[in-house]
Amino acid sequence: MTNFEKVMTELPPELKQEVQDFAQYLMDKKTIRTQQKLRLSWAGGLKSLRDKYTSLELQKKALDWWDD
Repeated sequence: MTNFEKVMTELPPELKQEVQDFAQYLMDKKTIRTQQKLRLSWAGGLKSLRDKYTSLELQKKALDWWDD
């Protein structure tokens, strides 16, 4: 019997469940996520402001809006 198995047999049921949940969390954290295609749904979102602002001013406005 390994040290881990010995410790697990001595744990109360609620702590065994906690160890199992933590192990599952570690497994989920390490799984490789499938890469999704880049969505460009934002493209053209500021088109209506093109005549009102320069591109630099739009960048600054976008940063301001992002902070709100």
